[in-house]
Amino acid sequence: MKHVILAAFALALTSAAATAPAEAKGCLKGAFVGGVAGHYAGHHGIMGAIGGCIVGHHLAKERAKERAEQQAHQSGQGEPAPKP
Repeated sequence: MKHVILAAFALALTSAAATAPAEAKGCLKGAFVGGVAGHYAGHHGIMGAIGGCIVGHHLAKERAKERAEQQAHQSGQGEPAPKP
């Protein structure tokens, strides 16, 4: 029974990612890791998957923000203009 629930949850996550890939960035990877960790930490795979999805999404947003700042700095947008 637990395998059926876990499979249904994985299918729901996958279908959610297919409809909104921009919002699911990092969620699937985090859900997988969290689900495995939760399973081994007392058979709480679903709770681990939910938590992993939240953390993975947060980390992906932080990485995207850092990349955008780095690209802005490299292109010269982050430096002050020279005085005439």
